Amino acid sequence: MGILPILEWVSWNASFEGSDAGSGPLSSPWYSTHKTQLFGVLLAAASNFLISVSLNIQKCAHLRLACQTELKPYYKSKLWWCGITLLGLGDVGNFTAYGFAPIALVAPLGCVSVIGSALISVLFLKKTMRAADILGGTLTVTGTYLLVTFAPNVPQELTARGVQNYLVSWPFLLYSILEIIIFCILLYFYKRKAVKHIMVLLMMVALLASLTVIAVKAVASMIILSVKGKMQLTYPVFYIMIVLMATSCAFQVKFLNQAMHLYEVTAIVPINFVFFTTSAIISGVIFYQEFQSAALLSVFMFLFGCLLSFLGVFVIARNKKEEHLQIPFIDCGHIPGQKLTSKIQPDSHSSRYGTLNNEDDSVKSQS
Repeated sequence: MGILPILEWVSWNASFEGSDAGSGPLSSPWYSTHKTQLFGVLLAAASNFLISVSLNIQKCAHLRLACQTELKPYYKSKLWWCGITLLGLGDVGNFTAYGFAPIALVAPLGCVSVIGSALISVLFLKKTMRAADILGGTLTVTGTYLLVTFAPNVPQELTARGVQNYLVSWPFLLYSILEIIIFCILLYFYKRKAVKHIMVLLMMVALLASLTVIAVKAVASMIILSVKGKMQLTYPVFYIMIVLMATSCAFQVKFLNQAMHLYEVTAIVPINFVFFTTSAIISGVIFYQEFQSAALLSVFMFLFGCLLSFLGVFVIARNKKEEHLQIPFIDCGHIPGQKLTSKIQPDSHSSRYGTLNNEDDSVKSQS
C-alpha cells in the first residue's frame, strides 16, 4: 500500500470526523444523522428477504406433499409451519421498519422480496436462471441504491399529537375525499357492472394500501416511543389507527384474493408492486409531508430509483410461466352411474373439478 493512497484515506476519514468524534466511517455526520433511518432500511430489506424465503419454503412443502403417495393436509407439515413462522417474522419486521424510516423508503423495498424469490428459486428449487432475471435484478438493485441514497430525511419521532395534527390537515382531508370518490367509482363498476378487470381490482387494493401504511407507520411509531418511555398508548388516536389498519388490511386481502383467483400471479405481482408503492409514497408525501424540505435533485433521483425498481420487477416477472402441480385426470368410466369413458381435466384456477354431464347428454355424446 503506497504513501499516496494512505494519505488519501486519512484525509477522507478526517473529513467525516469531528474534533471529539471517534474514528471510522460510522462516526461521520451522515451516519449520526441517518442511523435511525438506516436501521429501518436494513430491517425492511431483511424482512422482505425473509418473506421471500418463507414463500419458497411453503412452496417446497406443497411440492413434497404432492409427491407423496398418501396425501395429508398441508398444515400437518413441519416445513410448511416453518415457512409460516418466517412469514410472520418478516411481516413483524416490516411493521417495525415503518417506525424507523419514512414510508417513501420502506414501501419500495418490497422489490427485495421479488429479487430474493428469484434467487432462492434458482439455488434451492433448481429453476433455470434467465437473462431477464439478471437484467431485472441489476435494475432493481440500482434503483434500490438510488432510493436509499436520495430518500427524504425526516424526523422519525412521531407522537400521538403529531398524528392528530396530520389527520386534520387540509392536504390530507382533500386527499381523503378524492380517494373516497375514486374508490366508490371503482366499487360501483366492480359491484354493479361486474367489471373485474385486473387494473380495477388492484387499484382498489392500492387505495386501501395507502390508508394501511399511514396507520401502520403511526401505530409502529407510537409503540416504539412508548417502549422508549414516552407513553403514547393512552391517546384515542392510537386505537383509531389500529382500527383503520385492521379494516383497510382486511379489505385489501379480499380484493387481492379476487385478483389472484381470476389472473395469473406473474401478472399480479408487478402491477400490484407498482400500484402499492406509488400509493404508499403519495400517502407519505401528503400525510407525513416527507418531501417537504427535499431538494429538487433528490426528488428527481428518488423517482428515477423508483422507476428502475419498477422496470426491474416487470422484467423479472415478464414471460415467467406459472407452474401448477401435476394432478392426474379423472376417468369418468370408473365413476358409478356414468357411461362416459372420456376424461375431465381439473381447472387450474379453481379448487373444483366441475360438473359431469347428465345421463342423457352422455348417451348423445357417444352416439
